[in-house]
Amino acid sequence: MNREVIIACDFQNREETMAFLARFTERKPFVKIGMELFYGEGPDIVREIRARGHQIFLDLKLHDIPNTVNKAMRNLARLGVDMTNVHAAGTVDMMRAAREGLEDGAQDKAPLLIAVTQLTSTSEQRMQRELLIAASIEDTVAHYARNAQEAGLSGVVCSPLEVELVKRACGTGFYTVTPGIRYPDGDAGDQSRITTPQRAREMGSDFIVVGRPITQASDPAVAYARVCADFCN
Repeated sequence: MNREVIIACDFQNREETMAFLARFTERKPFVKIGMELFYGEGPDIVREIRARGHQIFLDLKLHDIPNTVNKAMRNLARLGVDMTNVHAAGTVDMMRAAREGLEDGAQDKAPLLIAVTQLTSTSEQRMQRELLIAASIEDTVAHYARNAQEAGLSGVVCSPLEVELVKRACGTGFYTVTPGIRYPDGDAGDQSRITTPQRAREMGSDFIVVGRPITQASDPAVAYARVCADFCN
């Protein structure tokens, strides 16, 4: 699979989202639909964006008991998205149940299923102090990645700074989807473990998820082209 740039469509409603996507006249970008947009507009927004020709990463980060996640994934599979996710902290059994639900519910090919290791807004200090995880963030991410692989998932969400250790733990064919992408002249916002598209490529990321550097740019199509040139080429 070629490297891909995924645009985080973290908009409040359909109108904002469609106005944004209309600015891309030459290439249909791979887009992420997260909680904000999905909870505001429901499954129809996924169907509409898919009908426009976009690949979709449905970023809902499911985390519940295995039976509930399995049934939820059966329903999400019917939307025909290309990728979706769970929290790795939900255990191997939960991740395995999610994968089985996706496979059972998919009308054609099941989406890629990935697991969130630690959010890129979480620093090691906060993880240890607030979540009571005593291990280093690197050891935690690697362990969660191995659990995801054991459950049969296709990859993980992690910081680009952790891609190399995930690849060492799980092999080069295990996908890494990395948010936390910023340029040196940009605002880090609420992200703490970040790097540039160029460094993410050098570190071996398979997908990068980019939000504000594209969605808040004066010309999003130009900003998207810049990120693609830096990451995909």
